[in-house]
Amino acid sequence: MKGKGSGMTLQGKGERNETLRVRTSSTQPHAANTFANQTPSREEIRLRAYEIYLDRGEVPGNELDDWLQAEGELESAALRKANGSSIKAETQ
Repeated sequence: MKGKGSGMTLQGKGERNETLRVRTSSTQPHAANTFANQTPSREEIRLRAYEIYLDRGEVPGNELDDWLQAEGELESAALRKANGSSIKAETQ
């Protein structure tokens, strides 16, 4: 088996040469592009982190934890929304 160009050439004893083309899927890059367009802004993260701070009883000292939790929650929500949007677009 030899790799050549955009495909692979298979050669066997007494067999003809065949080129297999690698097929790429456009689904994954589309999902990544959709997610990139819905990434939460710093302001959205800041507001969610403040809500978490308030929910914790306004106790200082956990600013980084609040920020990371807010960022994770918002990114997960954006990803779920992006996946839901791409599934809806494919079914229509």
